Amino acid sequence: MTSSSIAILLGLLLAGGAATAQSEALDFGPVSRRIELSPEEVQAASEIVISAGLSTTLLFDAGLRREDVELEGRDRFELVDLGQTTLRLVPSSRVTAADTFRLVVHFRDGAAPVSASFLLRVHPVKAQPLIEIYRGRRTVATYQQEVRELRAELTRFKEENARVVAEHEAPAGLAGLISTTAMDEHGVLGSNVSAAVSLDAEKWFTSSFVRTYRSTARVAVETHLAVKAGGAPWRAKGAMLRNKAGAELKVLRIWQEQLLPDEEFKRLVVEAVAPAASVQGPFSLKLWEADGPRTLTLRNITFPEWP
Repeated sequence: MTSSSIAILLGLLLAGGAATAQSEALDFGPVSRRIELSPEEVQAASEIVISAGLSTTLLFDAGLRREDVELEGRDRFELVDLGQTTLRLVPSSRVTAADTFRLVVHFRDGAAPVSASFLLRVHPVKAQPLIEIYRGRRTVATYQQEVRELRAELTRFKEENARVVAEHEAPAGLAGLISTTAMDEHGVLGSNVSAAVSLDAEKWFTSSFVRTYRSTARVAVETHLAVKAGGAPWRAKGAMLRNKAGAELKVLRIWQEQLLPDEEFKRLVVEAVAPAASVQGPFSLKLWEADGPRTLTLRNITFPEWP
């Protein structure tokens, strides 16, 4: 099959929204999250999401007893930076999805609550970058900022809903690609980048090839993956495409031929929104399962140049 034929077939697949498609929106929410502590001595530990290699900063409105901070599994963090009222954490690559670590901080002034407990839960990519923790009364300015962030989030959800509705109402096949402006007269360009791409997760997976595709407003990565001998079947739950500068492309869907069986290659396609100006590679594609430690990263992914 020629590369142009493959590109056309991929375009039809992405436009048609195959019934086996799966997606997990990368909903990071507002830039910062706020936790208000109760003056009660006993309260449930608030959960905070962390990720390997990504920074999470806890900002307190009261001084900490720095010598009494308790962090479970401290040796599995590459950075624990403790200030007078801040705590910055960067987990190392030794943490895996669904790991949890208990964090307890004690406040210097002795007022209630004298301490606070948190449960740090590892996710492959969804680290919460900034957590503001309020022990006293919040200022009006913090509430106003929260309202602005929630309004921005609501606008984003409305735009996403409009896109989903438009795609649902669009016809299948080439007509769908054209009607949603995902393709113009230049069609879909394809490139085999297997030789340049490296796979991080070789203890769990093997990849036979990697192809990338580009249309006027979308990109896609296609790969054939197999679970190594003795491994349990695997299905991708979520995906992230990020370049070296940290910019991410919005992943629309993951299509997987079927559960990856033992030592049998199956096709997987990830599609993302990518206006021409946003495709400044190379990119890394990270994929993870719903519940379990097996993640994989394809590095040095590039997309065809757009005319």
